[in-house]
Amino acid sequence: MSGALRKRRAIAAQGDREAPPVYPAPLFTGPDVLLIGRDMAPLLHLRDVALTFGGQPLLESAEIAVSAGERVCLVGRNGSGKSTLLKIAAGIVEPDHAERFVQPGATIRYLPQEPDFTGYKTSLAYVEAGLGPGDDAYRAQYLIDELGLTGLEDPATMSGGESRRAALARVLAPEPDILLLDEPTNHLDLPVIEWLEQELKSLRSAMVLISHDRRFLTSLSRATIWLDRGVTRRMEKGFGEFEAWRDEVLAQEELDRHKLDRKIAREEDWLRYGVSARRTRNQRRLGELHALRDQRRNTRGAQGNVRLEASEAQTSGKLVIEAIDVSKAYGDNVVVKNLSLRVARGDRIGIVGPNGAGKTTLINLLTGGLKPDTGKVKLGTALEMVTLDQRRESLDPATPLGDALTGGGSDQVMVGGQPRHVISYMKDFLFQPLQRGTAVGALSGGERGRLMLARALAKPSNLLVLDEPTNDLDLETLDLLQELLADYQGTVLLVSHDRDFIDRVVSAVLISDGDGVWTEFAGGYSDMLRQRGRGVGAKARTPEKPAPAAVKAAPAAAPASVAKRKLSFNEKHALETLPKTIEALQAEAAKLNAAVAGDLYTRDPKLFAKATARLEEVAREIGTAEERWLELEMLREELGA
Repeated sequence: MSGALRKRRAIAAQGDREAPPVYPAPLFTGPDVLLIGRDMAPLLHLRDVALTFGGQPLLESAEIAVSAGERVCLVGRNGSGKSTLLKIAAGIVEPDHAERFVQPGATIRYLPQEPDFTGYKTSLAYVEAGLGPGDDAYRAQYLIDELGLTGLEDPATMSGGESRRAALARVLAPEPDILLLDEPTNHLDLPVIEWLEQELKSLRSAMVLISHDRRFLTSLSRATIWLDRGVTRRMEKGFGEFEAWRDEVLAQEELDRHKLDRKIAREEDWLRYGVSARRTRNQRRLGELHALRDQRRNTRGAQGNVRLEASEAQTSGKLVIEAIDVSKAYGDNVVVKNLSLRVARGDRIGIVGPNGAGKTTLINLLTGGLKPDTGKVKLGTALEMVTLDQRRESLDPATPLGDALTGGGSDQVMVGGQPRHVISYMKDFLFQPLQRGTAVGALSGGERGRLMLARALAKPSNLLVLDEPTNDLDLETLDLLQELLADYQGTVLLVSHDRDFIDRVVSAVLISDGDGVWTEFAGGYSDMLRQRGRGVGAKARTPEKPAPAAVKAAPAAAPASVAKRKLSFNEKHALETLPKTIEALQAEAAKLNAAVAGDLYTRDPKLFAKATARLEEVAREIGTAEERWLELEMLREELGA
């Protein structure tokens, strides 16, 4: 090998350290097929996945491949089969046909949207049951603590947010080779979502993520798999580049369909006027025309978009809401404290805070649904308010879809005061005519979300109150909802944990600072971060008050107990385990040094580049671990522990 060629390869190898994996030599090719490089064997590989539901193909030639350390997001419309494909990858659902390969010894953990807690008495027992023989039992307790649980929660009485946190702890605790995460941010508040982002970034596990949270996907993904009309396409870039790529693909499809239609028209013209040529040629061209017609008939066009249009009422007064020194408390829990706020016509106010901060209570105070303890709330003139509640509580599960829109006993839906046939209005929200008699309880989460939007937007309004409107909506519907709110002439109050949606919609953010204090910032969530210097903090647990008798009996003991500092469980565990971790890292560094000191560069430049990159990473990890151990050791000596 020449010196120049060796130098070029060394430069390329250095560049590979920062770039995401690239697959230059495909093993499998095709119009909609995933490309896998020869030099990177996947830990998990699914190909030629086919599955049919109710006579309709849900998946056709779908494919997923995940290599060590890869972070892939799986995106697609609601109902496209993303969750089903992830269950097939996890080995939970049996497809009609598929080739599934998992590297021997590779561990997989799957996060379902609805975890099963049957047979577990506490949340900690559920989490610990997910550990393998060689996994660290301390990590289960660490994750329980970090996620704001005690470990003693009864699974039968846990809320949706608590259930999601326990399920996350269960799949994260073993630090598996592959994480399959289906909507991991559902039911989580902003502090936990931001913590989860950082925790996932710190893991070495390969990941496949399904989420409707754009910011979450953009932050974590390095490759994108698009599931569309039963097939998958892959892009070696993160979600941030997906929407532009998707639009290019759909535009090219539309152009190809137009060309096919023109070709069919030309052949049909020949069939009508040019059949006097030789019979054999005529038969061949006639056969080609039939083939073109079959191709056009079997082409599955892209699913249409929801048609969102808000029914606007008469213009409200210029002043919509004015709160003057408003306070509200439930016992010792102060939800709102001395809040003064003016909301003018056309304002879009985003309300953010951790679960339990009182966002829904604040909405009820501002809209007159709840009386404050002190202060006053003034509502403007000519207000017509429509509310979209986050729990879909106004939907009776037994009510047919058509009746949920019409109110029952009619084929007409009043949209902005004008009658429309229910089937026509259903189609605007991507419901099929056959679904008219489907019970609301049988609809998917995304379909229930669209139904709630359909009901809310049919009513005339000049004040929209949206409590978590983005739950279960796909990305395309979110786009259209954002456009609708941008064109809406009325006022919007929005409660959401979706940072990207808040950025795109609101003109001001009202954030909880704890203890009932709410502060207003101009702009969206990102603007608030720049002005405030930090995001949403987790809600502090309310400390238990000592009994009055105990306080009187020992008044001087309280300051001493507060001042006395003890090592936490996590700090004690770190002190015990860090020396072994440092020793293991040093041993790994010695092996890597021995490898790169030989002729590895000459034999395998790519392996040399990986070894040197890992050597640098190990050196950083050793430094971090040693610093942490030194800090904890000094703290232990100070506390005399």
